[in-house]
Amino acid sequence: MKPISLIQFLIEERRAGHINAELSLLIEVVARACKRIAVATNKGALGDVLGMAGSPDAQSINVQGEAQKKLDVISNEILLEANAWGGHLAACASEEMEDPQQIPDMYPKGNHLLMFDPLDGSSNIDVNISVGTIFSVLRCPDGVTAPRVEHFLQPGTEQLAAGYVVYGPATVLVLTFGHGTHEFTLDREVGSFTLSRRNIRIPDETTEFAINMSNQRHWQAPMQRYIGELLAGTTGPRGKDFNMRWVASMVADVHRIVTRGGVFYYPLDAKIEQQGGKLRIMYEANPMAFIVEQAGGAATTGRRRIMELQPTGLHQRVPVFLGSKKEVELATHYHQEADDGRL
Repeated sequence: MKPISLIQFLIEERRAGHINAELSLLIEVVARACKRIAVATNKGALGDVLGMAGSPDAQSINVQGEAQKKLDVISNEILLEANAWGGHLAACASEEMEDPQQIPDMYPKGNHLLMFDPLDGSSNIDVNISVGTIFSVLRCPDGVTAPRVEHFLQPGTEQLAAGYVVYGPATVLVLTFGHGTHEFTLDREVGSFTLSRRNIRIPDETTEFAINMSNQRHWQAPMQRYIGELLAGTTGPRGKDFNMRWVASMVADVHRIVTRGGVFYYPLDAKIEQQGGKLRIMYEANPMAFIVEQAGGAATTGRRRIMELQPTGLHQRVPVFLGSKKEVELATHYHQEADDGRL
């Protein structure tokens, strides 16, 4: 069978009425920007992209209060520059910036809002572990010419598209428009993304879980109960052994789940309770939830479906439970039981 390029796939989606020309162009531009990020990432030390941004005495700090890596800043600038002039965006927002970025007046404006985490898992850059880019697309409300924060605060169910790119041994784009989840692999010789898996399905059951076990002492009781059962293996109530995997790069951990099943958990714990969770709903939780649900998986906060939440802030954080449906549902059930006083 003749390989299907990303551009050909987008044309097919347009003909099927799933997307319009403007959204198709937006995805093309994001994919092109991610190819540039892949090149910068792959150069490593030879490209002077490793280490912290800023000077040794004054490190660059983003809006999250996190020290920025050089490649964080480079990736953010690549995505902003690529999306500024094409006429497909009304505005964009980045995990690295406090406020939305307006489209310069010299360029035409479109009807879409783009949100992105330009380099997820950047703490892994210097040790050559897979990192990635996550993005989400919303419709700009009618009549809005200068989108503000409140115009971005839409539930995940309103997403028109979501995707992520993994910069690993292969550069892989995973994408959904709400009609299945699909994977594209970058053919470096040709320079284009090619469809490698169509209509991905995540198995309902699994024996793999991803979680940061160093936080166990801070977890709430229902999470302690659930993970305790997994660790008990064949001698416990689940009657089977589970394996743990943890990369500390959400893109890499989720891509493993999209590839062979599993679950990813970043639950609420005592350390992060005041901030509401660890992961950002707009830049991480919603797009990953959309991708996983379209592949037959589930995504909750441990208590509610992620995509039904009404965001209250551009950088709001939430707990994240996602992956193989039956495991996510069980972990969520334990939390709901505890809230009802049944635990």
